[in-house]
Amino acid sequence: MPKIVDHDNRKKAIAEATWQVILEQGMKGATVRNIARKAGLSLGALRHYFSTQEELLIYAMDLVKERVSERVEKIALKNLPPKEMVLQMLLEIVPTNETTRAEMEVWLEFVLFFRNKGNRESQNDGILEGIQKLLDSLDRAQFLKKEIDKDLETERLCALIDGLAIHAILNPTRLTKERIISILAHHIDEICHFPF
Repeated sequence: MPKIVDHDNRKKAIAEATWQVILEQGMKGATVRNIARKAGLSLGALRHYFSTQEELLIYAMDLVKERVSERVEKIALKNLPPKEMVLQMLLEIVPTNETTRAEMEVWLEFVLFFRNKGNRESQNDGILEGIQKLLDSLDRAQFLKKEIDKDLETERLCALIDGLAIHAILNPTRLTKERIISILAHHIDEICHFPF
């Protein structure tokens, strides 16, 4: 009886192998051959799923975004106090644990790689759009302070997240998880008022 292969899971496993190769060897090491080896596949089997290296890298990049979005959506479904919910959502974007650190390191490698290739479309991490939705939701719930310029605060929070993420990768001993939580909580208090 032939073995049944879940093609979607196989593609995700290849993307995860791609992340591992990038973490270990950087983008220069992310050759189709190295990725196939890490995934435990032949080159032919890998090419069955991805005909080009760029196609594979874009899929792997999109999977990072998908995983972060799934975690944020799960937090949104929890019955948490509003400030705690916002804080937990933002913490899924910045590198505060092994998973988010690996995702951020891989993401930065992807962005630089595609920037050098002139492919700027692949660089949209979805953070700006996610923050827009978050602030719109806080505004509808009347948690945003009245004097807040929502468009400006969207850009400012996006810049804060990006800055924290980069500096947490570059200097994790200075920007610890506790320090990041403190900074984000302070920022949330600046733009929001919660009844409890």
